[in-house]
Amino acid sequence: MLVGVEVKGRRGVLSQEDSLEELAQLARTAGARVVAVVAQHVAHLTSVYMGRGKLDEMVASQAVTPYDVAIFDDELTPVQQENLETALNVKVIDRTALILDIFARRAQTQEARLQVELAQHQYLLPRLAGQWSHLERLGGGIGTRGPGESQLETDRRLVRKRIQRLTERLDDVRMHREHYRERRRSQGVPVVSLVGYTNAGKSTLMNALSRADVLVEDKPFATLDPVTRRIMLPNGGPALLTDTVGFIQKLPHSVVAAFRATLEEIGEADLLLHVVDITHKNAAEQAQVVDKILAGMGLMDRSRILVLNKVDVLAPDTPEGMEPGVALESLVEAPRETRWPVALVSAAKGWGLDRLREMIARELEKAAKDSKAAVAGDSSLRSE
Repeated sequence: MLVGVEVKGRRGVLSQEDSLEELAQLARTAGARVVAVVAQHVAHLTSVYMGRGKLDEMVASQAVTPYDVAIFDDELTPVQQENLETALNVKVIDRTALILDIFARRAQTQEARLQVELAQHQYLLPRLAGQWSHLERLGGGIGTRGPGESQLETDRRLVRKRIQRLTERLDDVRMHREHYRERRRSQGVPVVSLVGYTNAGKSTLMNALSRADVLVEDKPFATLDPVTRRIMLPNGGPALLTDTVGFIQKLPHSVVAAFRATLEEIGEADLLLHVVDITHKNAAEQAQVVDKILAGMGLMDRSRILVLNKVDVLAPDTPEGMEPGVALESLVEAPRETRWPVALVSAAKGWGLDRLREMIARELEKAAKDSKAAVAGDSSLRSE
């Protein structure tokens, strides 16, 4: 059963209906079968997250529509999760735990596994107390309090030690990546990074531009590990193209922090390709989510091309053998107001890729000139 609660005055980027639809897609990706959806609007959250009346309805509905897991569309506090499990007598997980479960399934490399495990342990630590609530059923007083607290403290200490070890190992990964980036910078090869909402078609575009063999699936978070490939631009110069983990609304801070080593690849980019699924009904809202995350990383001023993908879905009768240079603007109306140049492409069919390569070369040249001008300006100020 999926559960969404919207608090008055705290509307998210997506509507409650669309957010629950996205939650259903995440649940199916994790292997769940959705049997029911519950939505509620409340004035404020409670110790059971939702209104008591709606909670009673969920308990009663088990007789009509049996379910063994309740998935909530926001991150629950440890107290809320424990209270809900007691009231519903089923397993309760929130959006954060669901995303981490998908990440754990998708992680392929050692680095990705370390990052996922760190996020999982950071999520688990404040929730350990609930793991030992069964001791309370044995009765209070002598013989129950000591062992329970002793075991809980033991578990907390083990989890903290594991978090410390994982953090140290990931620091080693970051240092290794930084050495790699230093060698890359010394070679003077510009870096182009693909960013975008999950399932927008980044990996398909990566494969189309670089002939890479990145896994492509019509599911959220099909790839977690950063992939870098060298591409040649129309001006004859090389560039490094990097694909990273996709973004999603309500992406937990702990996940962003755990994936810092990976996301730093985006920060090193000279140019961002912000890939948007133009066919999605929430394309504008998804672009806002990406902007918000990039702003949190201090990258809103980085050079960027807005890549509107999947135009072939909007115009399926357009000949596949489009000649290079043919404008795709006739297929879909591009946004009239944007800070960045816009490219209309179909990564799956190869439409508009030559024009995109030309735009990449042009924007990299512009970024290089701006960087040289900034360095020259700094030098003149120091000399004065």
